[in-house]
Amino acid sequence: MSVLALWTGAVLLLTGVRRVLAVRSRRVSVKEFRLGESAAVPADVTVFNRNLMNLLEMPLLFYVVSLGFYVAHAVDGTVLCLAWVFVALRLIHSAIHLTFNRVFARFVAFAASNFVLLVMWLRFVARVAWGA
Repeated sequence: MSVLALWTGAVLLLTGVRRVLAVRSRRVSVKEFRLGESAAVPADVTVFNRNLMNLLEMPLLFYVVSLGFYVAHAVDGTVLCLAWVFVALRLIHSAIHLTFNRVFARFVAFAASNFVLLVMWLRFVARVAWGA
């Protein structure tokens, strides 16, 4: 959880840096950020904000299930492995998104991470909620 949270913080910082640099270089007016972002914001700036939003969406369910396992004292090797795979896939997704940004490659990482998250939730429900 800490690795993903720190990465999210890093992308937040990079988003701000990209915005400031775009404004300083006069590629975009600061007014274009008044309501978040407008169509006038260059794609190489917008992609960082979009990736940040991705890191604040599905990973929320990862944080919840991880804390659920921890509170229930149900963390085991399988849960740890699934958690690391999820985090690795989210880091891969970000790396693809923020560099060469091939949609299919990004989709594969995204879909795989969501599958791992689903497995974590099913395991949580089976082991903790149903006591299996």
